[in-house]
Amino acid sequence: MPHMFIFGLGYTASRLAARLRRDGWQVSATGRAGDVDFADADAVRAHIARASHILSSVPPDRDGDDPVLAHYGDVVRASSARWFGYLSSTGVYGDTGGAWVDESAPIGTGRRSARALADQKWQDLRPDMRVFRLPGIYGPGRSALERVREGKAHRIAIDGQVFSRVHVDDIIGGVMASFEGLPGVYNVADDRPCSQNAVIEGACALLGVAPPPLLSLEDAGLSPMARGFYAENRRVANGRAKRMLGWRPLYPSWREGLIACRNEEGN
Repeated sequence: MPHMFIFGLGYTASRLAARLRRDGWQVSATGRAGDVDFADADAVRAHIARASHILSSVPPDRDGDDPVLAHYGDVVRASSARWFGYLSSTGVYGDTGGAWVDESAPIGTGRRSARALADQKWQDLRPDMRVFRLPGIYGPGRSALERVREGKAHRIAIDGQVFSRVHVDDIIGGVMASFEGLPGVYNVADDRPCSQNAVIEGACALLGVAPPPLLSLEDAGLSPMARGFYAENRRVANGRAKRMLGWRPLYPSWREGLIACRNEEGN
C-alpha cells in the first residue's frame, strides 16, 4: 500500500488526502487536521521512514524560513521515499504587467520574496523534487461564491488587471499525474486567466444576485494583504505540466470551476 506523508494538512492537502484514501492509500499528516504532531520529532521521523511519498504544503514565514526544512530537511533529504513534492506559489514570479510567465522565468523579484526563497530551497533539497507553483486556489467552500454570499465580494476598477487561478481538484490532478512523471518545477494553473471582476460577476450570475458596485482601489477599504493582491498582474502558462505530466485541467476556466463548486455544495 502506498503511503503519503503530508506536512500541513490544509485545504488543498486535505482534499488530496481524501482522494488518495479513496484510492486505497495510507495517508498521515501533520497540521491541525492531521494525526501526527509536528513537534514530535520521533513520530515525524518514523512516518518519513515508512512513507513512499512525501509532500509539504507548509508555507514559509515572512523571513523565508521554512519550518519543515528547518526541522526535518535533513531527514527528507536522506529519505528513501520514491516521490517528493512541495506546494509553492506563482507569486514567486512577481509582476509581469499581464504578460505570460512560465517556469523558465526568474523568481524572487516580487512581493513574495519569502516564498521564492523557500521554493528554491526545496528545489535544492533533492534532485528528484517536484515543485508545484500554484496561483489563486479555489474550490468547494472556498470560492467567489462564498464571498458573494457573505457580502465580501469586491469589484475593483483597474484596467487590464489579469490573474490566473486553479480549482483545488486540478492541483490534485497535477500532483497525482507527477507520481509517474519527471521531477522538476510545474505551474499548475487554469487555461484562461481573467480579471477578478469577471469572476465576481460570474458568481453573482450563478447565484442570481446583482454584482457589487465598481469601486476604486482606494475606496474599496481593502486590507493591506488584499491590496497587495492587486499589486501584481500576470498570466501563468501551464504548458510544461501538460507536456511533461500529461495533465489537463478539469476546469480550464473559472466558469466550469464555479459551476462544479455550486453543484458540489448543492446550492
